[in-house]
Amino acid sequence: MLRYLYADELYKFPELAEGMFRDRADQFKTRLGWDVYVNKDGHERDKYDDLNPLYVIWEEADGSHGGSMRVLPTTGPVMVNEVFGHLTGGKPICSPLIWEVTRFCLSRTASPHTAGAIMLSGGEMMEGFGLTHIAGVFDARMIRIYRLIGSSPTVLGAQGKGRDQISVGLWPYSADDCNRVAARAGIPRKLSQLWFRTAFGSGTEHRFALSA
Repeated sequence: MLRYLYADELYKFPELAEGMFRDRADQFKTRLGWDVYVNKDGHERDKYDDLNPLYVIWEEADGSHGGSMRVLPTTGPVMVNEVFGHLTGGKPICSPLIWEVTRFCLSRTASPHTAGAIMLSGGEMMEGFGLTHIAGVFDARMIRIYRLIGSSPTVLGAQGKGRDQISVGLWPYSADDCNRVAARAGIPRKLSQLWFRTAFGSGTEHRFALSA
């Protein structure tokens, strides 16, 4: 199932939190060789994890971390502006209706529908909170994954070639995209919407409202 947890709620799910940060270290440091910091506990964390972001986590049937991503509003500090701003021509992406997703991570043992489920959560957040877009930074390997899932971004800028290419993109809200991603992930939309409502209720309130 999908869980939506702010950083200050992770203590309620210690196994999920431990797995997420360890799998991030495994994916970004070990497998991809990125220049990221891994602490003494084997966790990959950065300064954006200290901003009480929202994490979307796919919890496997045994309670373990299958995959996740981190969400922050572009009205505050975000990687797309502070680290990769040159890819958008120095024009910051800043709107209460656009949130950034980063650290899209899959465990080595993730179930086949995990990537699609996490992508589906982006559509649920856009629909549930009235967002117009999701912004993200992604590497070349993700382009094929997005295409297979059924939701590809509009690329705003890129650098590098081949496997080393890094891009910034925007995903616009589309009900058709949500339904297509759900179908390809094998997750009924009603179930995905239930997971969202379980986390946030039937309203559109979220804890980023104060920074918007």
